[in-house]
Parts: sequence; structure tokens; C-alpha cells
Amino acid sequence: MPEIKRTSIGGQALIEGVMMRGPKEVAIAVRRPDQQLEIKKEVVGGIVQKYKLNRVPFLRGGIALIDSMVLGMRSLTYSAEVAEAGMEDEEPDKFQLFMEKIFKDKANDIVLYMSVAIALMISIGVFIIGPTFATSFLSGYIDRNIVLNLVEGLLRLSMFVGYVAIISQMKDIQRVFQYHGAEHKAIYCYEHGEDLTVENTRKYTTLHPRCGTSFLFIVMMVSIIMFSMVGWPNPMVRAATRLALLPVVAGISYEIIKIAGKSKSPLMNLINYPGMMLQKLTTLEPDDDQIEVAIAALKNVLVEDEEESRW
Repeated sequence: MPEIKRTSIGGQALIEGVMMRGPKEVAIAVRRPDQQLEIKKEVVGGIVQKYKLNRVPFLRGGIALIDSMVLGMRSLTYSAEVAEAGMEDEEPDKFQLFMEKIFKDKANDIVLYMSVAIALMISIGVFIIGPTFATSFLSGYIDRNIVLNLVEGLLRLSMFVGYVAIISQMKDIQRVFQYHGAEHKAIYCYEHGEDLTVENTRKYTTLHPRCGTSFLFIVMMVSIIMFSMVGWPNPMVRAATRLALLPVVAGISYEIIKIAGKSKSPLMNLINYPGMMLQKLTTLEPDDDQIEVAIAALKNVLVEDEEESRW
């Protein structure tokens, strides 16, 4: 039986495409309206790579998350442009014109970072701060801090799973989730040492232990444990402590998902099991054309020295 290559290569599903991030390059493969594939490659950048922060355990988690969000948003924007090529161009709105006037050729980058910041603030507000304030109404009925923290954590987890379940019913999102499944299958095929063909790739599962869905689920679990170590003061102090602990939560969760990606121990399988099951909502079986897109993206980030792509 061939040795399984535990690769560090990861990706993201896009609009009619897949982004893959390798040790040296990022590749985006998108299916154009004429059914041809368009490939875009660029050198891996970001603050993690620039300052070698990927070598600093626990610190790298939170920074890598933000770095990935920026890359993901940029890739998503590009895929939308390619997938909608040939459609009638819209006139820039007043906001776009204002940003271009102020920031010139940097306007797109500024808008991108603003979008990431807004998305991050909304996510924190809804899934971190929201449950904290909602649970505060029960403090008059429950006098045990550990129970209140548990209720808060379960509420946060329920909101997250509910959100994923709702958006998974949208047809456009379902197509993205098919590309998500194709991304996982392609990585599995490479990890098992098989030639990257549609036939070889199709047989693998869509569930992968290093998936972002699993990472977010682990974040929820770690936050329940970390937040339970803090008392139950007034709502504003609780919200502030949650925000202060977020980098710690992200750092610990990142290390867990890295271990899960290369470990086959029963304990790690148990820890990762709920996140893998949640992937049944965020990944769907792709068709052959979608698998072809994922394979194209993956092939374009592979390096001659396979050791560079391993953990």
C-alpha cells in the first residue's frame, strides 16, 4: 500500500472555481462561461509568509486566519469576474468612484481589506458577542457560572450550525459546495499518491480533516472551554474578555487542526469527528467538470520537491 503524503496544501471553493495554496504559489482555476478553464497563479504572500510567522506555534493561528480571509476574498472576487465575463459591465457606483479618487490604484486593495474587516466584525458580533448578551438574560435564573457558560457555548454552536444549514439550501451556494467537495477529493487523490485524473479523484470522499468547516467547529468547542474559565461579570466585561481571548482560541484551534491533518490517533479522530460530520452540509458531490477544475488548480501549485508540500 503506497505511503500517504500528508500535504500542507489547502484550498477554497470559489464561484465556478477552486483556489489552491501551495508552499510557493497560489493558483486559481475558474470555469469561464465558454466552458474553458482560466488559470491565475501568483507567489504566496501575506504577513504570515513575509515574517515567517507560520513557524511560531499558537501565534500563527489568528494571523493565518486573517491572512486566509484576505486571500480568500481576493480569490472569490477574481472568480466572480471570470465566471461573469462577457456580461454587461456595470457602471461604477459613487462609493467606487470616491475610493478611486482618494486611493488611486490602491482602491481595490483598500476595499478588499475593508470587506474582510466588516465580515470579521459581523461574524464576531453575531457568533461571539451576540450569544454572550443573549445568555445574560438567564443570569437571574441560573446562578452557576459553569452552566451559564455552557448555555452560551451551546447557543453559539447552534447558531453556527443553523446558519450553515440555512445557506446550504441555496442553489448558488450548493454549487460552491460542490467545488468544495471537488477540492477535498483532489487533495485526497494527491495525498494517496495517485495520478491526478478525474477518474482517480472521483472515488475519494468529500470530507477532509483539514477543512475550514472543521476548523470553525473546533473554534466553537475551544471557545466553550476557554470562556468557561472566566467568571460571569456584567455583559460588557464578558464581551471584552471574549474578544481578548479570541486570538488564544484561534491559536489553539489552529494547532489542533494541524495535528488532525496528519494524525490517525483515535483521540484526534474523535475530536475531529463532529467537524467532519458538519462538512456533510458544506461539501457536495461534484461533477466531472468541477473535479477537473480542482485538479487544474492543484497541479499548478505542486513543486518538484514533494517534501516542501508535506507537514
